[in-house]
Amino acid sequence: MLKFRRSTANVIFKTLRKMSDLSRLGLSEGKIKDTEKNVGLCTTLKNMLKEADERSVEVDKNTGTLIYNLATKLKKQEHMPAIYNLVLEKKILNDMQLVAALEYVKANPVKFEVSALEDACGVGVVVTPQQIREAVLEKIEKNLGQIKTQRYRFNSGPIMGMIRKELKWADGKLVKQEIDSQISSILGAKTAEDSKPAQKVKQKKSEKKPAAIAKEVKSEEPAELSFSGFHKPGENYTTEGYVVTNSTMRLMKEHLERTGSQVRTRFPPEPNGILHIGHAKAININFGFARAHDGVCFLRYDDTNPEKEEEKFFKSILDMVTWLGYTPYKITHSSDNFQQLYDLAVKLIKSGDAYVCHQTAEEMKGFEVKESPWRNRPVEESLLLFEDMKNGKFDEGAATLRMKCVLEEGKLDPVAYRIKYVPHHRTGDKWCIYPTYDYTHCLCDSFEDITHSLCTKEFQNRRSSYYWLCNVLEQYCPVQWEYGRLNIGYTIMSKRKISKLIAEGLVADFDDPRLFTLTALRRRGFPPQAINTFVKKLGLTGALTQLDPLMLESCVRDELNNTADRVMAVLDPLKLTVVSCDEKLPYSVTVPNIPGKEPSHEVCINNTFYIDRSDFRISTDKDYRRLSTDQTVGLKHVGMVATVTQVVHSSEGEVTEVKVKLAKLSDTNKPKAFIQWVSDYQVAEVREYSRLFNHRSPEDPEEVPGGFLTDVNTDSLKVHTAYVESRIGSPPVYTAYQFERIGYFTVDQDTCSNKLVFNNTVSLREDSGKS
Repeated sequence: MLKFRRSTANVIFKTLRKMSDLSRLGLSEGKIKDTEKNVGLCTTLKNMLKEADERSVEVDKNTGTLIYNLATKLKKQEHMPAIYNLVLEKKILNDMQLVAALEYVKANPVKFEVSALEDACGVGVVVTPQQIREAVLEKIEKNLGQIKTQRYRFNSGPIMGMIRKELKWADGKLVKQEIDSQISSILGAKTAEDSKPAQKVKQKKSEKKPAAIAKEVKSEEPAELSFSGFHKPGENYTTEGYVVTNSTMRLMKEHLERTGSQVRTRFPPEPNGILHIGHAKAININFGFARAHDGVCFLRYDDTNPEKEEEKFFKSILDMVTWLGYTPYKITHSSDNFQQLYDLAVKLIKSGDAYVCHQTAEEMKGFEVKESPWRNRPVEESLLLFEDMKNGKFDEGAATLRMKCVLEEGKLDPVAYRIKYVPHHRTGDKWCIYPTYDYTHCLCDSFEDITHSLCTKEFQNRRSSYYWLCNVLEQYCPVQWEYGRLNIGYTIMSKRKISKLIAEGLVADFDDPRLFTLTALRRRGFPPQAINTFVKKLGLTGALTQLDPLMLESCVRDELNNTADRVMAVLDPLKLTVVSCDEKLPYSVTVPNIPGKEPSHEVCINNTFYIDRSDFRISTDKDYRRLSTDQTVGLKHVGMVATVTQVVHSSEGEVTEVKVKLAKLSDTNKPKAFIQWVSDYQVAEVREYSRLFNHRSPEDPEEVPGGFLTDVNTDSLKVHTAYVESRIGSPPVYTAYQFERIGYFTVDQDTCSNKLVFNNTVSLREDSGKS
């Protein structure tokens, strides 16, 4: 009796093990171990095997592969039974049919007929060996000449591809066998020559130029950001995580009728501050994606917080978008939709998906917040209270409208409306309740028929509420895509913190050239093309990046190298007087404004000229290459070499003048270095900048325990009274020049009729000739 029970138990145990053993799927041991780590997938596979056993279906290696691929590739589990049934009934026999089935349900996410599914994946279609043979013979005949010439080195891949197009459901193995058989019958057995490896064609020396070409292409500005993996308009439901309801396809059809399948994006800044370098990435992504797909991009001001909005911010935002080279398809405001948003909020209450709450902001703060005691109050009560909120019967903070949903991060019931007794810049005193970002953003996207709602990664935890709100209100639902935010080291971008810097007198304003606001970068002289190039080189990734400013400066340098006229200037002038010269003075030569390009200009040297004080020393050493009492120096452009004859000092011992003789440059008097100089000059104020903060992350308490204000570099601005070539006259603001041997400089907005002011944009690359 005991023996019988043990035997029965063993049979049952083996049967159960058979029913759940993943090795039956034909998986390797490593694959089984990886699969078992995914509890959800493992459960699904075991349930599928159990059903196969219950239906007495033999799970061979081919069926096992189909089961595994179905479980891992199918996104929406509600479609599983229909497809799995075809697998168990041996109607789907190969991976090609399974892929076709998955594509079909992806394109028909809500409702489909099983018969249509079967048609889509070739159920019942039989391709006979005779059909395969006839198709192969036809293609062989067309390629007979090549086959006889190339013999067994002939590439039969294209023939295979053409046949698969004609006979979609043909067995690939049978097709390949037939092709090989026909080629073999034509050529016969392989010869010794056929078995030799193909000889490589040697490239002629004169043809070896690809490396230089590749290098040249690499340095070019990327045309646009690379946008791969995004859905096409009307295929929102194909993106992972997108929620499909019974209304989705109807709303999608209406959306496509309104837009004509056009790509539509939006750049939605809050008009409560100045745009910074991070916004440049957002602008390029939203406008760039639309441009790359012949679509349109809206500039939408998210103006739902009236107490922080100022007219100057509205103007500045548009100014910066235009400066970066983009034109909005239409300029809109979230406030355009205040009435429609309010009406939808009422609808949300009526459906039981929102309620009026009296918890304070402090009580709702954090992630472990208890459920509101007013969450289940009657709908009629919430409707009356919401109207009272609109009519000004509550104090600020005494009531909010909250939505019944949970954000990814676990935050319960985000606020949809709050009370603010502040007049709005566009609607005046009409409203005293204002919608929040969580409520407004997705609905305004829907109203504008946005196809791709592109935002930074920090909004990923709001994606579920985005989809929930559009769907519960039966509005067209765009797709939210997230990308990594751009941060730059050695700076701050918070409006509040920049305001503190201004209040402390550490920077002048939001456009202080040491900041990385877009107005500051423009003022410093960063070309918009360089900023766009910088963003495009970063690419579109989900990673949060904090980059060194040197990467941006490199793009600026590359741009200005090709566009900025060359000018000679000295930041700390030292007078040189010519006592003798091989040429008659004044002496002029023609110099191109930009090397290798037209037009050009004249430079003229007189009996008196100026060099930078740093380019002269009384005595020299082995590393010093410029002018001294015992070392000559060359003067740029004029082909002359200066030799010191006398040094004049002030009563305090400071060098006030150096007397020199000038000789023509020859093979016998070549100097170690050439320096810039100025003869006919005008005085200019030159502002030279360095990093505003000493540490890479001034807001990080571990890196800067005393706070960002303690990390400010107090020597980040130096002002020089410089001499610049007089020929430039009165250039317009933002005109850029390369001050030879010094760096790139841009005319500042403080320039006036009697004062020329330059900002140092970026330095030149390090030059050993400056030593």
